[in-house]
Amino acid sequence: MEQNRNWGCEAVFYQIYPLGLCGAPFANDGVQEHRILKVIDWAEHIAKCGCNAVYFSPVFESDTHGYDTRDYCRIDVRLGTNEDFKQVVDAMHANGIRVVLDGVFNHVGRGFPQFRDVCEKKWDSPYRDWFITNFDGNSCYNDGFWYEGWEGHYELVKLNLRNPAVVSHILDAVRFWVEYFGIDGIRLDVAYSLDFDFLRTLRRFTDSLRPDLLLIGELLHGDYSRWVNPEMLHSATNYECYKGLYSSFNSLNMFEICHSLKNRFGPEQWCMYRGMHLLCFADNHDVTRIASILNNPAHLPLVYTMLFGMPGIPCIYYGSEWGAKAEKKDGDPALRPCFEKPEFNDLTALISRLAEAHKSCKALCYGDIKIPVLTNQQCILQRDFEGERVFVAINASDQPYTAHFDAGYGLADDFVTGGTHDFGGGSLLEPLSCHIWRCK
Repeated sequence: MEQNRNWGCEAVFYQIYPLGLCGAPFANDGVQEHRILKVIDWAEHIAKCGCNAVYFSPVFESDTHGYDTRDYCRIDVRLGTNEDFKQVVDAMHANGIRVVLDGVFNHVGRGFPQFRDVCEKKWDSPYRDWFITNFDGNSCYNDGFWYEGWEGHYELVKLNLRNPAVVSHILDAVRFWVEYFGIDGIRLDVAYSLDFDFLRTLRRFTDSLRPDLLLIGELLHGDYSRWVNPEMLHSATNYECYKGLYSSFNSLNMFEICHSLKNRFGPEQWCMYRGMHLLCFADNHDVTRIASILNNPAHLPLVYTMLFGMPGIPCIYYGSEWGAKAEKKDGDPALRPCFEKPEFNDLTALISRLAEAHKSCKALCYGDIKIPVLTNQQCILQRDFEGERVFVAINASDQPYTAHFDAGYGLADDFVTGGTHDFGGGSLLEPLSCHIWRCK
C-alpha cells in the first residue's frame, strides 16, 4: 500500500457542510445569495485548529440537501456563484489549507436536466440509458416508467456508470473542478455503491490530470482493500473504528477500540489494513455529534486524543471542535446547522495541540501500532516509525493510574501538557487524562 501514499497521509481534515453552515434554505428556492463567501472568514479558524485540509460536503446545484445534484459544474445558487467559490478555495490555499470536494457520482436529483428529459420524452429521450430504467413499470412519482433509486430513495436517481456518456460527463466535471477551482481531492459519496470499473477509470483519469489528487471513498462495512488500492482509491472513511471510538468510553471498555485498532493496523502480516491511511472521525454530517453521544463530557478530550493518536487521517466536523451538540434522531438538518462564527475554547485549544502533534510526528502518520498497556479504563498506544517512538496514553477512570511498561526511553515531550514526561518509576496518569508523548 505504500505506493498509494498521498499528501493526505500527513493531513488533518476539517469538514464543513456548506448549505448548513451558510444558512441556506433546505429546498432550492432559485434565489441567488452569495452565502458561500462566509466560509472565507473561517479559514483563519481552521488553520488555528491545526487543520491543513478542508472537506466540503456538496456545493453544486441541487434540489435540496446537496446530494441530489442538478448540475456538477455550477455552485448551488443558494451558496453563490462559481466565482464566489473560487475565492473560497483561494482563501483556503492562502492559509495553507488544501481543498477536497464531495463527488456525488452514484446518483443525481430528479431536477437533473437529463433525467427531466427522460421524464418528458420517455423512450424517445437520448438520455434514457443514463439511468437504470424500465418502461414497462412506473415510479412512486407516477413518471410512467420505473427507475432505480439509491437504496430505495427515489428522489436520488441512480446513474448508469456503465454508460460511457455518463462517465465522460462526470470526468468533464472533475476536470473543471481541478482546472478552474484548483481543488486538491475528491471525497466520493457512497463509494461502496460505485461501479469498480468506474472507480478505476476515475483513478487513471485523475492520476493523468493531477497525480497528487486525493481520492477518498465513503465506505461503511466490508473489506476496505477492495476499494482502497493503487488502482482505485487512496483512502476511505473509517466507519469500522468509529463506533468503538465513543462506545469504548461509554462502556469503560478500552478493549473494544484497541482490539479494532490492533486487528486492522497492527504489525502482523495478517492485520487487515496495514499501510492504509483511512479518514478517521468522531462525528460527521450523518451521525450524532460526539458531545451528545458521550455519557461523560469529561471523556471528550480523551476521545479526540485517541482520534489523533490512532492510525489514520483525523477529521474534525465543524462545530464539534468546541463541543457543539446535535442528535441524529432530530433529523439531518440538526446535524448540519448554521453557526454565525467559530468558537475557540479549551477543547479547541487541545485539538490544535493534537493536530500539531499529528503533523509533526511521522510515527503518528505512518507508524504501526502496539498496545503495551491495556485495562478496562486505561490504554497506552505505541506508534513507531523510522526510529521515532510516540505513546498515546488514556485514563478514562476518575481515579489515578500508574502504568508500568518498558518505554525504551527515559524521557518524552508531552504534546498535551507542553512539559516533559519521565518514564522512570512508572507513568502516572491523572484521573480523566490524556497524553501524547514523543520519546527523546
